[in-house]
Amino acid sequence: MTELRPDLALIAQNVAKGTRVLDVGCGDGTLLQVLRDERQCQVNGMEIDPGDVAECVGKGLSVIQGDADKDLAFYPDGAFDYAILSQTLQTTMRPDQVMEELLRIGRKAFVSFPNFAHWRVRLSLLWGGRMPVTRLLPVAWYETPNIHHLTVSDFRAFVEERGIKVEEAWYLSGDRLRGTSVANFRAEHAIFLLSRS
Repeated sequence: MTELRPDLALIAQNVAKGTRVLDVGCGDGTLLQVLRDERQCQVNGMEIDPGDVAECVGKGLSVIQGDADKDLAFYPDGAFDYAILSQTLQTTMRPDQVMEELLRIGRKAFVSFPNFAHWRVRLSLLWGGRMPVTRLLPVAWYETPNIHHLTVSDFRAFVEERGIKVEEAWYLSGDRLRGTSVANFRAEHAIFLLSRS
């Protein structure tokens, strides 16, 4: 399989071959390309950045310019087997509404996000008293696209309150998997596979 960021690699490995996929916030289309070429999926993408959209189109990918907060409403119910939102939830204005739309248009949804309760983030706040700049959160607070800082525990409570089923969850530190019991403290990233059934 093509070299992917660790959370994207996990998603790619767990998308069933030959399925219909929408990647919301698809960036340069790297995941879509792998799903199309190596998993024989029918892929579509939505990306807010026009430069990334142009790059995707240049790779022969079906990607439109759109905003997850506004434009998911235009897709019909159940249009995809999987809707993917990788490292994008925390950048949306209304994550709750975006999640509802994902689970409306996709039978299942993959959601990945940085865990702001990771021990390095906590330590940086405790000792330095400032918002951290780390390998995975590489920009200062005033430059970051992240507007909603969430933790693994926050997300678990969020889906439970809404009756959303967690089919599977993976927790990563770098490219290493972490156990569920230590995820809120030890995981840098979380990946959830969700459904309404």
